[in-house]
Amino acid sequence: MSKEGLMTLDGHVEEMLPDGRFRIMLANGHRITAYTAGKMRRYRIRTVVGDSVQVEMSPYDLDKGRLIYRDRGPGGGGAARGTRRR
Repeated sequence: MSKEGLMTLDGHVEEMLPDGRFRIMLANGHRITAYTAGKMRRYRIRTVVGDSVQVEMSPYDLDKGRLIYRDRGPGGGGAARGTRRR
């Protein structure tokens, strides 16, 4: 299947499951299981319960998805770089 057929939906993390999977409640009220996308895993983007996220889903399987973006939200900035001395 081509990537053009994917749907992108908004939701929030309800529960962390084993193996880097998450239970996501979508904005339309559906609950799905999503796994972390490769770039989020590569750059060690941490996702915790309550985060707003975007999920890619195939129109053929509406129970599973891929977590592609975590919204920072208020006060969600990372630590300042260059403040640590070596």
